[in-house]
Amino acid sequence: MPAERVRVALASRNPGKLRELRALLPEWQIEALDTTGIGEEEGSTFHENARAKALFARGRTDPGMWALGEDSGLEVDGLHGAPGIRSARYAGDDATDEENHRRLLDELELLEGAARRARYVCELVLIVPSGEEHRGRGTLEGAIGREARGSGGFGYDPVFVPLGETLTVAEHGDAWKAGASHRARAARALRDTVLGTPSDRERPVC
Repeated sequence: MPAERVRVALASRNPGKLRELRALLPEWQIEALDTTGIGEEEGSTFHENARAKALFARGRTDPGMWALGEDSGLEVDGLHGAPGIRSARYAGDDATDEENHRRLLDELELLEGAARRARYVCELVLIVPSGEEHRGRGTLEGAIGREARGSGGFGYDPVFVPLGETLTVAEHGDAWKAGASHRARAARALRDTVLGTPSDRERPVC
């Protein structure tokens, strides 16, 4: 499939995700499509939710456009995988990022060591006009810190410390995220499936 700049409808209301995906996939002209009416991510996995968003976008855009769905979140071992697919709504349906990571820190307050291990997960699903589907998955291992640090990024970035690092993702900033984040890895994996080339999406970060 050619890699020329094509129009892609991204089903998302999150400006941070739109900004990151535009930077990660500059060969694609990614346009935001409001997901009002899709429901609150009713799937049981990140992949199911990403695929539902891609199908939603496909049904509401020009037939010649590509349709992209994304779902991502945080899994914490000591919370049995929570907040998981409810990451954006962990502290309530209209919760802010700060409210979400404050609840997370409160719930982990008495937990140590392995219980604080966590991972970011991102799933991308792309549907091209022929109906063919492509999938990209990326993960970033790490742990939850004791306090929020840093002003970059969004979501749980101020409390997530990647494996082998001492700074939070929010302290690392956008340039680091563009090479190492879960979303960057998923974007590389997705591009590889579209182009049919090997992927480095799970390259370790040390």
